[in-house]
Amino acid sequence: MAVQLGRFAQAQQVIAHVSDTHLLSGGRRLGGVADTVVALERTAERLAGMGDRLDAIVVTGDVADLGEPDAYDRVRTVLEPVAESAGARLVWVMGNHDERAPFRAALIGSTPDAATSERGQSLDAPVNHVVDVDGLRLVAIDSTVPGYHHGDLEPETLEWLEQVLAEPAERGTILALHHAPIPTPVAIMDVLELRRQDELAAIVRDRDVRLILGGHLHYPTTGSFAGIPVSVAGAAAYTIDPSASPRTLVGIDGGRSFTLVHLFEDAVTTSVVPIDAHPVVSRIDAGMLAELEASTPEQRLERFSRKPPT
Repeated sequence: MAVQLGRFAQAQQVIAHVSDTHLLSGGRRLGGVADTVVALERTAERLAGMGDRLDAIVVTGDVADLGEPDAYDRVRTVLEPVAESAGARLVWVMGNHDERAPFRAALIGSTPDAATSERGQSLDAPVNHVVDVDGLRLVAIDSTVPGYHHGDLEPETLEWLEQVLAEPAERGTILALHHAPIPTPVAIMDVLELRRQDELAAIVRDRDVRLILGGHLHYPTTGSFAGIPVSVAGAAAYTIDPSASPRTLVGIDGGRSFTLVHLFEDAVTTSVVPIDAHPVVSRIDAGMLAELEASTPEQRLERFSRKPPT
């Protein structure tokens, strides 16, 4: 068992938050430029490198760019073995580029928890489901509008969510939806924002919701909604540049990332993980960590915290 080196013990649960893979049928390049197949494979490699440290992998929408069945099969084929090897749950969330019928058939039907919670739903109904991860309740909410790219929450979704949250979960709840309810500096994206946010706020406020996960924006960002922290994952496919002119929307073939969520007993943190390969600038290996664990708190400060003479 690892020695506690600081105030906080190790995280109780770890979630990988992946979003916006945007695969096309046949593995075609997105916009003729972005190789989303390679980006997905690199994402899987980074996740696989974490071994069994993951408890869940949550994919917050735009899994496919055009809702093509082949694209869903490709993403599932890459991510399912990673989740199985880690002993992690794989949670799929609808995005505005997804189509409910093929999304449900290819992804939800292959997940026992989701299929059970969705039993009796028509193919075109909102894809809402709940997955329990050792007492942590992951709630996947469908914020999509068929035929459009903006977000909305249908009355049946809001009613369903209120029923789900009526009783607290053992380790709290995380909501996951594609259209994150936070502002963006990319003005044109305001047209595609989530509708009925006031109704959502009334339902989630003062419940056991610890964190809201979102996608859609194509850059990693954080905010808060109804007093709840919100974490938006960067896109696996390509990145929108939030430093560009507010009257433009610029997507670049780089800057891809996903997010790690660490849940502690009384805290939640999110960390951005770059997908693409980059040169290593520095490294401290397990030998140093073992040395610190075997030391007293005072010795640790002298060994690792004290600055060398200038």
